[in-house]
Amino acid sequence: METKEKRYQSLKEFYPFYLSEHMNPTCRTLHFVGTSILFGVLFYAIFTQQWTFLYTLPIIGYGFAWVGHFFFEKNKPATFQYPLWSLASDFILFWHLLIGKEKFRP
Repeated sequence: METKEKRYQSLKEFYPFYLSEHMNPTCRTLHFVGTSILFGVLFYAIFTQQWTFLYTLPIIGYGFAWVGHFFFEKNKPATFQYPLWSLASDFILFWHLLIGKEKFRP
């Protein structure tokens, strides 16, 4: 029996799914911390013009997020199936957590 997987047509349609995959408070916190460090390293690299730091950005960003998924959320990161929408959603969630629109504990 073949199961047909839902394909999202827009980021607006995808984002609720993304949030449903990020319900664990530790996972959300790890995403927030990883994205915060990512921005810090990005700004440092730009400010100091030490471009080699840019190579660490995927490791920092995905490292924290994937620990959250594999050990706390216990699911497969949406990045594997929806890389661009997942990346955009990571930044949306980060902003929403920062301004209080989303909570660390849903």
